[in-house]
Amino acid sequence: MTDATFEGVAGQILPISLLEEMERSYLEYAMSVIVGRALPDVRDGLKPVHRRILFAMHELGLTPDRPFRKCARVVGDVLGKYHPHGDQAVYDALVRMVQDFSSRYPLLQGHGNFGSVDADPPAAMRYTETRLSPISSTGVLDNINEGIVPFASNFDGSQQEPVVLPAQLPILLLNGADGIAVGMATKIPPHNLGELVDGLLAAIDRPDITVEGLMNYIPAPDFPTGGEIVGNTGLLEVYTKGRGSIPLRGIAHVEEIQPGKGRHRRDAIVITEFPYQVNKAAWIEKVADLTNQGRLEGISDLRDESDRTGIRVVVELRKDARPEIVLAHLYRSTQLQINYGAILLALVNREPKQLSLKEALQEFLDFRIETLTNVLQQELGKYRKRSEELGAQLLALQFLDETIELLRNAPDGPTAKVQLQELLDCTANQADTILAMPLRRLTGLERNRIASEQEEVTAKIEELETLLGDRKAFLKHLKKELRSLKKQFSNQRRTRIVSEAPPQLEEADLIPNQAVVLQITQKGYVRRLLPAAFERHAKARKGIQEEVEDYIIQAQATELHQDFLALTASGRMFSVKVHEIPATSGRSRGTALVNVLSTKEEIVATFALAEYPEDSSLTLLTQKGRMKRVMLSEFANLTARGLSALKVKDDDAVGWAILTELSPDSSVAIATSAGRVLRLPLNVEQVPVMGRTALGNQALRLRRKEAIVGMAIVQPSDRLVFVSAKGYAKRIPARAIRMAKRGSVGMQAMQFKLKSDTLVGMVAAAEDVTMGWVTNKARVLRLSVGDVPESDRASVGTRMLSTAAGESIELVNLVSPEAY
Repeated sequence: MTDATFEGVAGQILPISLLEEMERSYLEYAMSVIVGRALPDVRDGLKPVHRRILFAMHELGLTPDRPFRKCARVVGDVLGKYHPHGDQAVYDALVRMVQDFSSRYPLLQGHGNFGSVDADPPAAMRYTETRLSPISSTGVLDNINEGIVPFASNFDGSQQEPVVLPAQLPILLLNGADGIAVGMATKIPPHNLGELVDGLLAAIDRPDITVEGLMNYIPAPDFPTGGEIVGNTGLLEVYTKGRGSIPLRGIAHVEEIQPGKGRHRRDAIVITEFPYQVNKAAWIEKVADLTNQGRLEGISDLRDESDRTGIRVVVELRKDARPEIVLAHLYRSTQLQINYGAILLALVNREPKQLSLKEALQEFLDFRIETLTNVLQQELGKYRKRSEELGAQLLALQFLDETIELLRNAPDGPTAKVQLQELLDCTANQADTILAMPLRRLTGLERNRIASEQEEVTAKIEELETLLGDRKAFLKHLKKELRSLKKQFSNQRRTRIVSEAPPQLEEADLIPNQAVVLQITQKGYVRRLLPAAFERHAKARKGIQEEVEDYIIQAQATELHQDFLALTASGRMFSVKVHEIPATSGRSRGTALVNVLSTKEEIVATFALAEYPEDSSLTLLTQKGRMKRVMLSEFANLTARGLSALKVKDDDAVGWAILTELSPDSSVAIATSAGRVLRLPLNVEQVPVMGRTALGNQALRLRRKEAIVGMAIVQPSDRLVFVSAKGYAKRIPARAIRMAKRGSVGMQAMQFKLKSDTLVGMVAAAEDVTMGWVTNKARVLRLSVGDVPESDRASVGTRMLSTAAGESIELVNLVSPEAY
């Protein structure tokens, strides 16, 4: 449907384009959110809700020298007069303006519970009280009236509200801003007031100053919670382009909590400052979880000793732990170090614009020059009016007798006014002033006071006219005001700046490169064991049948510094370091792979690698028979998002992946459930190397109701072992299967005694390698390849496992000694 109709005026039906109407309506909605709710104005740095809260409190007279007033009263005024939205939204905005850990220079003062850095909620608005802070009363709301800034009607036309507040400081950069609009977002960090004023003064004196020049005065953001900014590369990008990432970390030091030497000494890491907007309680919970999971080692205790004097979180270490290693892990694995993603996006002329530091300061200066000009012009008008009144009074005193005589004989006020204008050659306003003069003004003392005030007013008029007429004098006055605000409200920087990042500890520095054993189970769990623990709990059970809840299908001896790669059924490869896999005991079930990797997809193959040789590749095969090789080096330095190893169609999935090193005699064998085997030479013609996103070639044509059950890389001396669902098995030389070409049907390698039987697995290995068979009844049989009698292609094999009714073998794989 592309068109629609609606009933117009007087019942008229008008056809409209649904596409055009949707575009128009969505654009109106988007602009409403952008301009009316989510983004701050570059001039006063405020969103509409914050501006309305401040103005409503100004109207209520809640100045810093007045008593606190209930927040519910303020919220009610804001809702009723200016902001017809939810009361909780208004109260949340008010609370944030009070919190000294959210705003660098809070615009409101609070009395009561306004929340904490632990994300504790504030008390209800009926309990808390608020008033304007000195900086908002002086630096934001001073001189507010319709002659200084534009006003507009409120939502119902009953009130007038300011479109922008006459801010004397760049609140946009001072307190920063966060907001999510439609298709865009802003995240402006807070800054130090003294540094911003210095930057403004430099921009006034040198209009051509660069961003790099401004950074000599404004080196970095200044967060209310302190912390430490690492490096300046991200800062330059943020201030130049208006978008970038700022590395920010908490402040921590090491304390000796149990004095001693050697193994008797115990240390603790004490955190006194967290990065901006990091929840302290959530951070402590995260560290506890990582410690319990075994992903963060060396910690014996964790407690919060914070009080009203400041933050103090104590991380006690084990006796054998190295503090610098644990601290490095905390920086890497938790929000003790974050990247603050800054986006300097604000409304300029009611349109969103991404700003550089210089542009943001210049936009504010232009606005401040405009408002200051309006203030001076308004003051000049008041003084000129006062000078006119004083001149009238002095004129009347100069011609006192004539004035009294005129008033005595005048029949009424209007006539006296006209006669005064003719007698004294004065204006109508001056005549009104003379008529309104009290008798005490006729005394000699009052005459002197009038003359003295007239001199002062005249001098003030001359001063204001000079400021408005002389650009240099005007800017000097502006700088004087800025310096006064700096002296009144500036304080010391809280966030430290580290010009260069400290050298990052490499993996070898953080963790000793111990030998470990990784075991992968059938149900998708991974265990990381030390060799000593493995030897204590491992028991070989060759030839023994047993029932198990889970079964180890893959195991590998590796080291902590190696990479652990996992390939999913959808063809994506993920990687973590071996040391990131939690350590477990020999009796533990292990950790689910989905909790270790950044994916919840089915894992079909895993590898532990120390390096990625240029001549090594992965041979991949899908369940529908598509096969290709991809170079192993493609997967070095994987990110948490993973990387595609094979493009898979919707009705297909990756089934097998084998590490491959090319040799002249290597081949690949593919077996189907019908007992067919296709053997291809492993060369560039039959199994070529392809890109990661390629589909691969069709290696084997599958028949109806037939499925691939195994793939193996075969050497000439290897034996192929075939296992059926009913427990039959046989072993034949690999050379008994002749070489074929890609796309062939292969040849029959296994016959079945029972019509209901099928091939469930094929492995290629030497005689001393152990196999594991698992049935659908959770029975496991372990036996060597050499235990399976050798036979020819035409035989049905030997029954190696007697299956019960309804029982069948469903998994066959090779097992290394570490699997026991």
